[in-house]
Amino acid sequence: MSDELVSVRYMVDDVREAVDFYTSHLGFDVRFAALPAFADVVRGNLRLLLSGPESSAGRPMPDGVKPGPGGWNRIHLIVDDLEAEVGKLRSAGLPFRNDVVTGPGGSQILLQDPSGNVVELFQPA
Repeated sequence: MSDELVSVRYMVDDVREAVDFYTSHLGFDVRFAALPAFADVVRGNLRLLLSGPESSAGRPMPDGVKPGPGGWNRIHLIVDDLEAEVGKLRSAGLPFRNDVVTGPGGSQILLQDPSGNVVELFQPA
């Protein structure tokens, strides 16, 4: 496997709150922060760019539409024990969009960050 980082950008409502969420609950480390507009956090080869309303990525499009958080695209994090991870995160009061779903490839659940972005936690079969 390459040591190259794969980058994903999430629009967030509050960069400080997002950094706390990803570092406290999901094992990310801060690589760079220009608060309150932007932060760059990493976990393994995943580089997550957290862009707030004050960031350049938050500027309105030519038609006036403002980029915002949420939607169904998501990062996918593999965990060893989904049940234990869900229990820990629920105990911390974190919101989920659904309950655990199991299929032929494994089990998954959708966690929401403070801005409504989705993080899929997945345990392979």
